[in-house]
Amino acid sequence: GFPSNEFGKQDPGSNAEIASFCQLEYGVSFPMMAKVAVNGRDAHPLYQWLVKEARGLLGTTAIKWNFTKFLVGRDGQVIRRYAPIDKPASLQKDIEVALAAAAS
Repeated sequence: GFPSNEFGKQDPGSNAEIASFCQLEYGVSFPMMAKVAVNGRDAHPLYQWLVKEARGLLGTTAIKWNFTKFLVGRDGQVIRRYAPIDKPASLQKDIEVALAAAAS
């Protein structure tokens, strides 16, 4: 997870505080990275690349809200972008297909 304070100022704390909160409140077990900018001129290079490779609704590049998700294959290619409202469980089939393709 890449926290960003760009969305309603929901992540104002330190990286350690954010990671602790996510673990306690949401049961997050994946690594939490350092807080980054995801939009605009100061966007982290990873997000500049992700939004170029997988545009949002109507071709937008901006990330509109927290929990926008990107599926990246083992080969480093962006497979798909998911909306903030898409639940992680709904990605399971796409992840399984990506893993099967990588094993071939």
